[in-house]
Amino acid sequence: MSLPVRPILSALLLCLAVAACTSTALREEPPQGGSGAQAGRPAVVVTEEAIQGNRGCRLDYRLYSPASANPKPDTLVVIGHGFLRSRARMAGHAQAIAAAGYHSASVTFCNSRIWDGRHRDNGRDMVRLADALDARRVVYLGFSAGGLAALLAGQQDPRTLGVVALDLVDRDGIGLAAARGFDRPLIGLVGPPSECNAGNNGLPVLAASQHSQVHRFPEATHCDFEAPTDWLCDRVCGTRPGGEQRRAEILQATAEAVRSLAPIEAPAGS
Repeated sequence: MSLPVRPILSALLLCLAVAACTSTALREEPPQGGSGAQAGRPAVVVTEEAIQGNRGCRLDYRLYSPASANPKPDTLVVIGHGFLRSRARMAGHAQAIAAAGYHSASVTFCNSRIWDGRHRDNGRDMVRLADALDARRVVYLGFSAGGLAALLAGQQDPRTLGVVALDLVDRDGIGLAAARGFDRPLIGLVGPPSECNAGNNGLPVLAASQHSQVHRFPEATHCDFEAPTDWLCDRVCGTRPGGEQRRAEILQATAEAVRSLAPIEAPAGS
């Protein structure tokens, strides 16, 4: 999430964001040996690990893998969450992408502080995770400020196939500068302008790239791009009827964006 402009709402958002960061960690379900096999979806194996971040902090992540796939990822999708949120808020994306046939790693950033998002460090940590998992090809994906971190990661990693940004929020023109020099696909899924997406300040970032695609969700709130979201995000950023349906559509569009960047080849003879 982005910090709203108005001081009172900004202070409220800071308080709620801190509470969200704490409460989501407590409510996060333990990893399961396999899931997602219902309703015809392929089973997904979830494992939990940690590595050392570039600043020395503990970088926790969950790896979601198709049960039938090679346990060592060739193509990896690294997923970043919004400002002061956690990997729990991107679990739906990680599951959907793994069900589509890709390894996905959802990380909880360990650098951000209330007064400093440290987006560049978050981007470096996303690359560090791809290194640790020995990925040969990488798609970086993120929501809100995590979209900014994903773009920064993609810009510096030669393995990058492309970046998927969900309602991206820029800070101090960092993303704008990165997009101008980014020579791979940048796919943006965006909602309407709001205080929580800084008035859609991610749109100029997408426009600055010569290889961008923009997919609009005109009825979405900022929280619709999380999966699952929580009442704290809804309280700060607002809700609209039909949120679960829009969230399902965003999850599908996200998986399709990943598929467009990293097509899965059909087995020989199929």
